[in-house]
Amino acid sequence: MQFFNFFTRRGNTNGVFSNLEKIINYKFINHEYLKQAFTHRSISPKPRENYERLEFLGDAIIDIVVSQALMTEFKEGDEGLLTQKRSSLVKKEFLGTMGKLLQLLSYITIEQTVNLNIEKIAVKQQANLYEALVGAIYLDGGLQPCKYLILNTIWIHRHEAWKAINYKGKLIEFCHSTSLSTPNFQVANITGPDHQKIFEVHVQIDGKIFPPGMGTNKKTAEQSAAQNTLEILKN
Repeated sequence: MQFFNFFTRRGNTNGVFSNLEKIINYKFINHEYLKQAFTHRSISPKPRENYERLEFLGDAIIDIVVSQALMTEFKEGDEGLLTQKRSSLVKKEFLGTMGKLLQLLSYITIEQTVNLNIEKIAVKQQANLYEALVGAIYLDGGLQPCKYLILNTIWIHRHEAWKAINYKGKLIEFCHSTSLSTPNFQVANITGPDHQKIFEVHVQIDGKIFPPGMGTNKKTAEQSAAQNTLEILKN
């Protein structure tokens, strides 16, 4: 069997991950967690020998840490706003960006048949490795070092995720391409104190009103509403 490795692992694997440990500012006690976190299923389908279980665990931990951070930042935000904000931060594309930031593909062990030169595949693997790394850190050292990593990657780049996609523009394009009327964005409600207002915006298309979007300003709420509407129209 032929393997594709950016790093060849011989003997003790500690040295392979030493640079990564410096980057994430965490020293593993048990390097077997790290080895598992960077082993693709193509190498071993056994659940305890590849990253999929750690990915599952990491996904849940990321949700918890990001949710807590959002509740702290948006003290008056309701479930709708918090869910929209979290969705942008935990989606595969953004987690893939975080994985790329940490150069996680440099450590993966994977078969040659998996073509990491295809961007879509590379992004997915980077996201999976990020989640698996969080899961490995949790098993090795608990929640606190996970929180440190998540806040210093996902959270400090949160505004990039929130402005990355122009859902309003995409919705207008979709309506034009499907012979629907141009969407009309309406502010339905404004709540909260003056220093942290929460805007609620509805989209109306051909007389139909779609579920609202929430945001700390009108523009953000419009983007959220456009995203909700696009998902409904495309499904």
